[in-house]
Amino acid sequence: MNVFKRLFDIAASTLGLLILSPLLLTLVLIVKLASPGPIFYRAKRVGQYGKSFYLFKFRSMVIDADTRGPGVTGAQDIRITRIGRTLRRTKLDELPQLINVLKGEMSLVGPRPEDPRYVAFYTEEQRQILNLRPGITSKASISYRNEEAMLVGEDVETYYIRHVMPVKLAIDKEYAKQATLWSDIVLILNTVRDLIVR
Repeated sequence: MNVFKRLFDIAASTLGLLILSPLLLTLVLIVKLASPGPIFYRAKRVGQYGKSFYLFKFRSMVIDADTRGPGVTGAQDIRITRIGRTLRRTKLDELPQLINVLKGEMSLVGPRPEDPRYVAFYTEEQRQILNLRPGITSKASISYRNEEAMLVGEDVETYYIRHVMPVKLAIDKEYAKQATLWSDIVLILNTVRDLIVR
């Protein structure tokens, strides 16, 4: 499946970037005009086999937000810009990750790549998830599509590490055991459907 999955990723991400180019250009202008700072945010993440890479997103937070608070973002996080709230709610901030897919750092479907500071808390068993290429969407990301709303209170990091992260890893690990190209396509369609109807 790996060869076919990679060929599908290349074809789909290329087509996606071409079709979505008018939307992407519009978002570039909106982000640039909405708040000072760069258009894109490059987030350091742990990829397949533990290799680090930089994930692309449209910037949805203030400059240097990663040095002003935790690596996870709660619903009431004051670091999120006004336009950033819309981008994050609609997941439009994730579209630049099609570039990561084209580069081979990510797949369309796979466990979401994690911040190195949280990978450090993985158990030996949980680290097996790093054998997989991370993805833009996954079974866990659909199940936890409203994750930010769950992260409330003062210590969102501890709650994430103890209660959210282990469940997400278990869901994705279980999905990977029986995943096929067709099940990945269905998952992509379900992701698009959820974004449209939310």
